[in-house]
Amino acid sequence: MNPHVFAADLGGTKCSAAVVDRDGRIVRSRTIPVNLTSPGASVLEIAQLAEELGGGPSVRKAFRSAAVAVPGLVRKSGTVWAPNLPGWKRMPLARRLKRLLEIPVAVESDRIAAVLGESWRGAARGISDAILLVIGTGIGAGILSGGRIIRGAHELSGCAGWMAFTGRDLPAARRVGELESLAAGPAVARIARERLHQGGRSSLARLDPATITARDVAAAARRGDRLALDIFRGYGELLGRAVSNLVSLFDPEIVVIGGGMAEAADLYLGPLRLAMIELAQPLLAKKVRVSVSKLGPQANLIGCARLAWELAGVHVRS
Repeated sequence: MNPHVFAADLGGTKCSAAVVDRDGRIVRSRTIPVNLTSPGASVLEIAQLAEELGGGPSVRKAFRSAAVAVPGLVRKSGTVWAPNLPGWKRMPLARRLKRLLEIPVAVESDRIAAVLGESWRGAARGISDAILLVIGTGIGAGILSGGRIIRGAHELSGCAGWMAFTGRDLPAARRVGELESLAAGPAVARIARERLHQGGRSSLARLDPATITARDVAAAARRGDRLALDIFRGYGELLGRAVSNLVSLFDPEIVVIGGGMAEAADLYLGPLRLAMIELAQPLLAKKVRVSVSKLGPQANLIGCARLAWELAGVHVRS
């Protein structure tokens, strides 16, 4: 049996790919910018990465199967809607890649791939009831219940950024959802700019307000900047409200925080946990663990590898 599968994580700006063995170890990997010149250009890029990482044009000899994570909706028909990829309203990605690579190909949404990765080799390893809350420029959730993926009737389960709980009239919420408008990475930078404009004292005032990022706010907080620390304290409390809803609805054993904002989790995880314990269903609140992703940006690739092995009929061990 061929000892490797091919995994790819296609995003709106970059595409990562890897050769992964049966134990979930990445043997080789590469990341390149996504070619957005035409709808099919990124499909060809994935095929080229498979050839390159496989060591030659015969992908069939290099890999048992393949799986790809995409930043959007994967329909039951196999077509993909990805709003950040031009022309991807009904992209038949699995069919095209199967024809190009001549091996079985699975396609899955990135949030589902990520939670599968975390439950196989990450913070939720071996756990059958887990939620991965992915927080970056957007917010989404991958949900496992009894070891099964929660998809929903329209394959849209996990749109956590659309959770609403403040009752405030927020214009941005109509576009991206209330939680996403308040707690995605760009919101942290926006809050910092607003606090500075209101006269808040901070080392961030030395920066051009238009260029401030969530990473800048995190760096200031780690230097002891009071305004930045206060922003992350409030940020953690807000996320704790969202996590309490997820905990009360799904009764997971663990909630894993992933995505770009996980890098700043040390600044808000405490307030998040306290708010979750205070607001979630009381019998559950103290039993649920809240942890940070162990796989980071590799979660999607590891999850795809798991899908690829299962597509090949190979049982993977936790």
